[in-house]
Amino acid sequence: MGDIMFGLFKKSKKDINSFLKDKSVLNIELNNKIDCIGDFTYNFIWQSEFDYNKEISQGITFKNIVELLKNNGMIYIKGNIGHRFCSSMGADLKYFGGSGGILNAGTIIVDGDIDTRCGISMVSGTIYINDKNTIKQPIGNIIEVESDIKNYKKYISITEYIERRHDKEKLLKPNKFDKRTNILILNDGIIRDTVGARLKNNVTIIINGNVDLSTGILMEQGKIIINGNAGKNTGVLLNGGTIVINGSTGDFTASEMKKGTILIKENAGKFLGAKKKRGIIYAKQGAPIPPTKKYNLDKNDKKILNNYGFIGAYYKFE
Repeated sequence: MGDIMFGLFKKSKKDINSFLKDKSVLNIELNNKIDCIGDFTYNFIWQSEFDYNKEISQGITFKNIVELLKNNGMIYIKGNIGHRFCSSMGADLKYFGGSGGILNAGTIIVDGDIDTRCGISMVSGTIYINDKNTIKQPIGNIIEVESDIKNYKKYISITEYIERRHDKEKLLKPNKFDKRTNILILNDGIIRDTVGARLKNNVTIIINGNVDLSTGILMEQGKIIINGNAGKNTGVLLNGGTIVINGSTGDFTASEMKKGTILIKENAGKFLGAKKKRGIIYAKQGAPIPPTKKYNLDKNDKKILNNYGFIGAYYKFE
């Protein structure tokens, strides 16, 4: 009976040609490794001079790729790819006249290696990469699920998996998802940026290991627990929910934080709470920057910390 049940959930896989048959596909061949392909922010264009009308290959521009993905299109790339591939993919950015919410982004298939920060802040869409190739760490807010193309790995947004796709995609071991409690546990040891980007649901992400940049960026609800250390910009632009770091964070923790709670077991780093509006940070150590200030704990603060097993000399930064 167990084998029969397993078969019901096992995906049937097609080879790449069968998968692409009868689909409208934009084919791209790259001679050089290019950064920011599929980057919905165009390398944070509001603070850079990025030219999204620049040609990537065969008359295709950066903007062409993003617009196609916004409209749930499919792209097949042959060649190696640079940093920030599919950054903020699926985000309907207000800067470009969007709603600030999430779009149902399309699909990119890659025959080539992908450099660091792939899928940083990604919130929807699908990335396939040939089994022969690799994605260099740190990766972004993405997780591998069972592929439906032979000889290709499949990655989707962690945010999208836990909020909208966990009933359609099979998570690969050693990662786990408990549907009863809405808890996702990542045990794969992969270093990630922007875990839980734009999370809106009351769900929990637990990572057993270290993370890199911008954990919980633009998160609105839910909980992220890191059983390890976190990099710079932890909780940047946090807009609700709780982030727990059972270790230390890099500098610029809680930059531009709007609300929510961040608990750090050890050191919260320098430039803590830069441009912070609201919200609370707890840590043993940390060097705040105005308007954030350091305070002693009251009874309620101690109760909150004790709930997470944080006992000892802590401070509140508010």
